Amino acid sequence: MQSTQFLNQYIQDSFIQTLAAQIKAKPKTQLKGVIGSLDAVLASALHQINPQLMLFVLADREAAAYFQNDLQNLNPSREVHLFPASYKKPYQLDETENANVLMRAEILNIISNTPSLGHLIVTYPDALAEKVINKRSLQENTFFIKAGERLDTQFIAELLATYDFEKTDFVYEPGQFAVRGGIIDVFSYAHELPYRIELFGDEVESIRTFEITSQLSQEEVKQVSIIPNVQTKLLEEERQSFISFLPTENTQIWWKDAEAAEDVVNRYYVEACENFDSLMEESAGTQVVFSPETLFETRASFLESLEPFTQVEFGNRFSFKTHSVFTIKSQPQPSFNKNFELLAANLHENKDQDVTNFIASDSEQQIERLRKIFDELDSEISFQPLYTSLREGFVDQTLNIACYTDHQLFDRFHRYKTKGIRAKSKAITLKELRSLKVGDYVTHVDHGIGRFAGMEKIDMGGREQESIRLVYRDDDLLYVSVHSLHKISKYSGKEDTPPAISKLGSPEWENKKKRAKKKVQDIAKDLINLYAKRKSAPGFAYQPDSFLQAELESSFMFEDTPDQATATEDVKRDMQLHHPMDRLICGDVGFGKTEIAIRAAFKAVTEGKQIAVLVPTTILAMQHYHTFKNRLADFPVRMDYINRFKSTKSIREILNLVKEGEINILIGTHRIVNRDVEFKNLGLLIIDEEQKFGVKVKERLKEMRVNVDVLTLTATPIPRTLQFSLMGARDLSIIATPPPNRRPVTTEIHTFNESVIRDAISFELKRGGQVFFVHNRVSNIEEVANIILRLVPDARVAVAHGQMDGTKLEKTMLQFIDGEYDVLVSTNIIESGLDIPNANTILINNAHMFGLSDLHQMRGRVGRSNRKAFCYLLSPPASGLTSDARKRLSTLEEFSELGDGFKVAMRDLDIRGAGNLLGAEQSGFISDLGFDMYHKILDEAVQELKETEFKNLFTRDLSEVVKPVVQDCSIETDLEILIPENYVTNTTERLRLYSRLDNIQNEEQLQEFKTMLEDRFGEVPEPVLELMSTVRLRWKAEQLGFEKLTLKGGIMKCYLLGLDNEEYFKSETFGKILQYVQQHSKRCRIKETKKRPILSIEKIETTQQAISTLDDIGSL
Repeated sequence: MQSTQFLNQYIQDSFIQTLAAQIKAKPKTQLKGVIGSLDAVLASALHQINPQLMLFVLADREAAAYFQNDLQNLNPSREVHLFPASYKKPYQLDETENANVLMRAEILNIISNTPSLGHLIVTYPDALAEKVINKRSLQENTFFIKAGERLDTQFIAELLATYDFEKTDFVYEPGQFAVRGGIIDVFSYAHELPYRIELFGDEVESIRTFEITSQLSQEEVKQVSIIPNVQTKLLEEERQSFISFLPTENTQIWWKDAEAAEDVVNRYYVEACENFDSLMEESAGTQVVFSPETLFETRASFLESLEPFTQVEFGNRFSFKTHSVFTIKSQPQPSFNKNFELLAANLHENKDQDVTNFIASDSEQQIERLRKIFDELDSEISFQPLYTSLREGFVDQTLNIACYTDHQLFDRFHRYKTKGIRAKSKAITLKELRSLKVGDYVTHVDHGIGRFAGMEKIDMGGREQESIRLVYRDDDLLYVSVHSLHKISKYSGKEDTPPAISKLGSPEWENKKKRAKKKVQDIAKDLINLYAKRKSAPGFAYQPDSFLQAELESSFMFEDTPDQATATEDVKRDMQLHHPMDRLICGDVGFGKTEIAIRAAFKAVTEGKQIAVLVPTTILAMQHYHTFKNRLADFPVRMDYINRFKSTKSIREILNLVKEGEINILIGTHRIVNRDVEFKNLGLLIIDEEQKFGVKVKERLKEMRVNVDVLTLTATPIPRTLQFSLMGARDLSIIATPPPNRRPVTTEIHTFNESVIRDAISFELKRGGQVFFVHNRVSNIEEVANIILRLVPDARVAVAHGQMDGTKLEKTMLQFIDGEYDVLVSTNIIESGLDIPNANTILINNAHMFGLSDLHQMRGRVGRSNRKAFCYLLSPPASGLTSDARKRLSTLEEFSELGDGFKVAMRDLDIRGAGNLLGAEQSGFISDLGFDMYHKILDEAVQELKETEFKNLFTRDLSEVVKPVVQDCSIETDLEILIPENYVTNTTERLRLYSRLDNIQNEEQLQEFKTMLEDRFGEVPEPVLELMSTVRLRWKAEQLGFEKLTLKGGIMKCYLLGLDNEEYFKSETFGKILQYVQQHSKRCRIKETKKRPILSIEKIETTQQAISTLDDIGSL
């Protein structure tokens, strides 16, 4: 059942209708006995009976967000708005949350433009305490643009400049605009997406929103309102309270607790006065900021503004003096502690009492799992699924409805989903890393390494074309046509030494390529041999899932993300095959890799197999043991762990049990791969954080791997494993989506500064959290702990490092996990896997001494709940750092979004020079050839091996790939083919478009490219259409076996493959070409040169004619 049908039961009920009429008639009403999400259900039903503007005031931000989420799920067709507070604390203006300022402006704009529509707005007292700009000023400063109106580009550009908007080439954050021909992109402060306004002459033809990352349009709208940044621009204007901004008639205000809200507003004002006074003292009586009464509500003004409104109390504490009181009989959802027999009995009992059972869940998977469990227990149970998620279940005795939520049944954590906060997009910086700038080193497949010297227009017989200029040794110039862009890539090798620039026309480059290829092939051969051995080794094929598996998976605390679900399916599918699995799961820190491992382990246990879990550190063994134990507490699984904290005697006992098969899961450090550890029936090996193990352990694992299923988990894959998984010598699953509502970790770089440290720690402790402080020197770690004690005297500080006594370290760690300490000062032993949801701030001292993957791992220790987390990297001033360290720190600051681990790894490849990709001697080749070129050779080598020596192994892969006769055909023409400068002005963007066009593989992508151009830059001009046709021409030429095609002066010359290629000259394709020449002997002829035949065809003026000619040949 969908939420709308569920609501209809309430809307049609006579009691609810009476209630609606009463609330409308009386100024104040009390609703008592409302429990769980019933409040949102009632509010939605009443709103549909009387569509008025409703403002709901909840206790705090968290409660408001959950309530807003419920309302949004129950009213999918309306937008429910959340009105937030703009700062964390009054007068701490540097702590303004920009996204919130945007949301506030958006809501003011909506109310001011459409006051009569019944909006649903959820807020909390902190947000009401701040005054907002007055209605008149907002309306005066709002500029409307409607479709069909006249608009002058010059005027709009000047207007936006007065609004302090910044003119850029491309728009990606609020307050920017761009003008490209007849297209204007604007990012107003009143909307969460930017707008694209397309003009025809000076009339607005259409207005569309567009996505920041792809810059592509999304949906069309009728009008757009542009307002400046209300926070900064309209400061001088008079302010009014948010409540008085609302229209007085037709508005209801709903309170969870009206008295508490008054207190919060008052407290805000008092605090603001204190802060203001101290600021006045500091500035010696000069007023630097506005006085509190201009910015904040007083209690008196707040109460006065509420007078004209209809008000409803719907919480547990009531303060209104009124006779209009309604009591609703309801009870909270009973607690079943995951006992499904109890639940089944309860649902039966409800049914006997004519109570309808609903189970609410927004994932059909969960409902299916429940059905599976009920089918095992009792097939007569009846319940109706409600496909929406609510924060809390309830039993409504008035309407006889029991509505249970799946997350309470399974004891899962329920998160509200917020609208994505759109900050400056990462895609742009990622593109920056890959884009070319003048002076960069580039690698050309055929000519070697040169420097990029920009783009230049070349005159081809009176027609313009654009080409790329490269400078080689001795200042030789090479002009590369835009059709050969796919042959150029940015050089990324070792950072500190510039590469040797090649000499045009000398054989050295070809020789370098040959040498590298031979070397690569030898190494790849070994790896593929191992892969082949594994594919042919007999493995254990597991059965499909049992109902126990369904029960385990549905009791997972969080929702599965799509990637996580796919990865789980991949792992299970591999386990059910007849040969051993070898899968690498690469997911960012805290993205649920361990959960996948637990599910796989449980699957193996249910079939009587044993599991070994290999972890890099002692602490992590303990942590994993606790995680596995908690997750599998309700199931008959026996597990234990070994690490150096355990005595020799207890380790011996554990190993005996393992040998007898008594222990199902054994977790441990590299101790568990020693020869003396014998398993009775090992079925699965799970390796966590593979990048931490040494070569010896890895060699031993290789031996174990041949006939055991292996699952490797890693957050920052080591370049080498990354490479091989990318090439298909191992199976790879990437989890790139964060669990819903994980907030990104705010990352900042500072020098070691006491006030920064003090503020960071005290802010975290004030909100009841814990702090990690990483200091990687055991010698003076105690001193650091004392500094922290001096700065924050009331903090409880603990110290942990690897040289402590084992039991003491374990005890300290456990106490920190249990919250007995506030600050943990430790070496980087915490980086691998300490999972403490309450720790949300981490300070890393001497951050420049760590590698990128270490820093990323440590940052992943915080932000594991839905609170905002902070990471401070403390390092010496930038001038004292090496360029590598500077790059590492800024990379980390740049990629603070979730799921950036994979991008960090890719960047790490660039920084570490991808050395040692396949053994030490490789890094020489990489600095000779550049990473991308090397990668290309690697791929070719593997592909060749797959086609020759290992043909039988890869039959499936090879049958899927149809190879064109020629890998690459170069095209030269004298037609005007380019992207004109007046169409796309930004050079970098033009280059990016050329290279994207050049790498397009099929017609579908070409059409997408065309649509994208029309959308972003307007109608596609003729030269660009010709340019797109040449790409089609290249595909046709490749299929017919032409290595080069020239189209000049109306003659098309096609250069065929070399004479040494016998297979081609015997093929059907060549037969067709000869047939065509015989049929059109007047305008065609084939001329033989020493190396190859050349076919020339006359009377071909355009690319269109050339394409149809080649089509004719192909269709013979």
